Amino acid sequence: MDYKEEILVSEKKLRNKTIISFTVFILLLAAAVFAWQKLHEQPKVADVPKPLRTVLNANENFFSNFLSNNHLAKSFPVSQAVKNVRVNGNVGMEADFDPSTWKLQVIRKPGDTLFVTLDEIKALPKTDIVFDFKCIEGWSQVTHWGGVKFSDFAAKYNLNAQTQMKYAGLVTPNKKYYVGIDMPSMMHPQTILCYEMNGKPLPMNQGYPLRLIIPVKYGIKHLKRIGTISFSNERPPDYWYNQGYDYYSGL
Repeated sequence: MDYKEEILVSEKKLRNKTIISFTVFILLLAAAVFAWQKLHEQPKVADVPKPLRTVLNANENFFSNFLSNNHLAKSFPVSQAVKNVRVNGNVGMEADFDPSTWKLQVIRKPGDTLFVTLDEIKALPKTDIVFDFKCIEGWSQVTHWGGVKFSDFAAKYNLNAQTQMKYAGLVTPNKKYYVGIDMPSMMHPQTILCYEMNGKPLPMNQGYPLRLIIPVKYGIKHLKRIGTISFSNERPPDYWYNQGYDYYSGL
């Protein structure tokens, strides 16, 4: 085979490979488009196609197995806490909120609601935590919070029967923001009903007078301005779950 024939053979092979590669690419692209269309034709569960929601639920079941009271978020010295704390969302933070009328409502069961003042909460043993607050938007900050462990609060107000249930539901006073928390995370030793930030009362935009700080979860679960807490064996409504996010939202 002379030099010219070798060039012709090489060009032919290259052309054939290019045609094959292009054909495979078109077929894969068509398959991806078809699968995407089929996925979006599936029934939706909380604004997510059912197959994707099934995967999210499977992830929740898997990762929840690793949660225990020994699974602690890393803590930091107070000196490492930022002074200017970012606000992760303002849903539920109405401008005309009157804190003088606020009391925490704990629904022990239908028709049995406990009302607790901020002073009564502050009378319980205080816990401070400095941890890396993580937001689903991709940012994080080392922040300093103070309040009462929810487990201590539950013990003080004889909520043993309620904490044997699977979930706690927390809602803002205006009912515009709400989260559902699995009970092992709610009873975790780092979960606090928080009334201080950087050693001072919570600012209004950080959930004054009381918010949830739950270091084993992403920021979407740290509900600001708690109005009511309830308990159930069924998943309570969750704001971001209804927008298509993971219900568990654990770290």
